[in-house]
Amino acid sequence: MTLEKNTLYVGGATALVLAALAGFGIARWTAAAPMVEENSPEAPASPPDVVAITAEGIRISQIVVASAQSGALDAAISAPATVEPTSDAEAVITPHAAGTVVRLLKRLGDTVRAGETIALVESREASSIAADRSAAAARLALAQRQLARERYLLGQGVTPRQDMETAQANVAVAQAELGRAQGAGAAARVTGDGRTLAVQSPIAGRVTGVAGRLGSFVQAETELFRVADPRSLQIVANVPPGDAARVRAGDRVEIALSETSVIEGRVRVAVRDVNEQTRQASVVIDLNASGTVLAPGQLVRTRIFASGGASGARVLVPQDAVQTLGDRTVVFVRTANGFRAQAISVGARSAGQVEVLGGLTAGTAIATTNAFLLKAELGKADEE
Repeated sequence: MTLEKNTLYVGGATALVLAALAGFGIARWTAAAPMVEENSPEAPASPPDVVAITAEGIRISQIVVASAQSGALDAAISAPATVEPTSDAEAVITPHAAGTVVRLLKRLGDTVRAGETIALVESREASSIAADRSAAAARLALAQRQLARERYLLGQGVTPRQDMETAQANVAVAQAELGRAQGAGAAARVTGDGRTLAVQSPIAGRVTGVAGRLGSFVQAETELFRVADPRSLQIVANVPPGDAARVRAGDRVEIALSETSVIEGRVRVAVRDVNEQTRQASVVIDLNASGTVLAPGQLVRTRIFASGGASGARVLVPQDAVQTLGDRTVVFVRTANGFRAQAISVGARSAGQVEVLGGLTAGTAIATTNAFLLKAELGKADEE
């Protein structure tokens, strides 16, 4: 009896789930239809090849809408790439003198302001520089007092002018010595206590690397931190030398972050010199928009639409956008109320892209990822 009850429970639960899914699918995919009397001969038929779906339904179904692009398959270069900070957006933070790391004020991932102290290093050189600075300040004070006394005595006619001029020269020398000592202290970032060096970041950004260890002795210019500004990024793609010759500054680039996320950029420069290790040339790409989810060191895939050496402009669409309805090849064009199946003729296919020979113009918004869901919805309509 228990087995029979369990069987009944499982069957009932399955039926409820199927019913809920069917109801959700109808609500998501179809617009509300007007009430039509059973015997009304003028009931309007649904337009053929049209799928009605709201913007919310598109979002829930994860259907990606993108514009058909102009180009040619032999002009598109697929290449791996690395996200890197620009040359002025990354800094290696080092102490300016040897010493012991006594404080680390930042951790990996922390934000940093330009000029902010992020570590302290106790150094003998700091003590020596501070002592030189104090001694130079004392010598200047003495020279200034001597100059004041010589001026007074010269006014009283007691000493010759030559003694006053000597005192003036001594003041100038003392000022130069103090300036040198102060400059050395500022360059080494000697703090007010006279024994530690402040390790500061020259740029604002985020800590991307921590090499320093508390209590360790480090030499001058030893890397303690690495800081990068995530707002100033570039992408460096590695391409074969023959393909690099076809790349021009300003060529459009698609950067794939995932299967459903693509951002755009432009080629800044193609460096045709071959790297000795990779035997590849480099193409430097600037992003069209800032504030992306990219991070330094991230690996991405790029498609560079090279303008040099292309055979002829065609319309290119992702392979996922192309669907088959009976004997027709179609893409789903975005409309005000959903999508419409548009018949096209296709040419060559390569690297996930399809050439459209006719039936579609560049710039038309079409469904790309998950376009097969629209095809399935039309199939349901035909069965009904």
